[in-house]
Amino acid sequence: MLKASNGVWLVAEREIGSKLRSKTFMISSGILLLLTLAGVLFAGFQSANTDATPIAATAETASAVSEIPDVDVTTVTDQAEAEDLVRDGTVDAAVLADEGVAGYTVIALEDAPSFLIQALSLQPDVVILEPMTTNPLLRFIVAIAFGAVFMIAAATFGGTIAQSVVEEKQTRVIEVLLSAIPARTILAGKVLGNTVLAIGQILALAAVATVGLMVTGQREVLNTLGAPIIWFAVFFLFGFILLAAMFAAAASMVSRQEDIGSTTTPITMLIMAPYMLVIFFNDNPLVLTIMSYVPFSAPVGMPMRLFVGEAQWWEPLLSLVILLVTCAAAIIIGAKIYENSLLRMGSRVKLSEALRS
Repeated sequence: MLKASNGVWLVAEREIGSKLRSKTFMISSGILLLLTLAGVLFAGFQSANTDATPIAATAETASAVSEIPDVDVTTVTDQAEAEDLVRDGTVDAAVLADEGVAGYTVIALEDAPSFLIQALSLQPDVVILEPMTTNPLLRFIVAIAFGAVFMIAAATFGGTIAQSVVEEKQTRVIEVLLSAIPARTILAGKVLGNTVLAIGQILALAAVATVGLMVTGQREVLNTLGAPIIWFAVFFLFGFILLAAMFAAAASMVSRQEDIGSTTTPITMLIMAPYMLVIFFNDNPLVLTIMSYVPFSAPVGMPMRLFVGEAQWWEPLLSLVILLVTCAAAIIIGAKIYENSLLRMGSRVKLSEALRS
């Protein structure tokens, strides 16, 4: 038999090579990268192209109006000149001084800009005890990004492992492989090969997003996302190894491609859960905290908490230790199931039998 290390790399190279030779995989990966770049560029250009609203103001009101964001102030001498500019469409509205409670009069042709009315209205002082550290829209977008990338990558490459395992059983290629390579070596090679592909895709997406943020001048967002993206990659690495071992073990319990779903559906649900939770509860500190310590959702929950500044410096380290322990346990149990189920053909192998054999 081959040495264990040689066998692992041999299987890993076979997994990587078969995937890279697949036109479907290459095209889908290219589309995913293009969609990521397009989304970042669109968001950046949208935030940069905010046209200023033209507003006329007298000398008495010009200073107050100029403090309003996204306003282009045109100074006029009196009300008559202001009304002329409003009527011919040069400005959207005019702000004049009066002796009323607010101290301003807004002149518009048909409808006054609501943001202008709100900015000039008298408002009470507001004290926020727990202010949000990030923009709510940006927080939501980042939550979708982390959740979607984790779900797509884990489901894609986890499904690849499952199909590969069943295909080898169905065609009896596994019997030939086992004559030269131990079962656990084959499992390690499959996990390693698909992990390399998954991490490669994650790094490519991160590179494309970084380029997009730099091109659109969103360096502040890039600086904020730097550490969370690094932690996401670290957590995803071990989280995917955990899921990959589970996918391989679950697939080894069946002998036909059409039966894969019967054993891998629970794992797929574990992958989808973090995506759904982070979308609906991205502003809920309690849910994010729980997610950041559960091994299956930590790759999404912990980076989100780091992005919004809700995690202490030691929390990612503790969460990573929990993930590593769970990963080790999953590999041990998964290897036992995989080894005991590979050569059992026909009906689905029960979990209790796979563990007891």
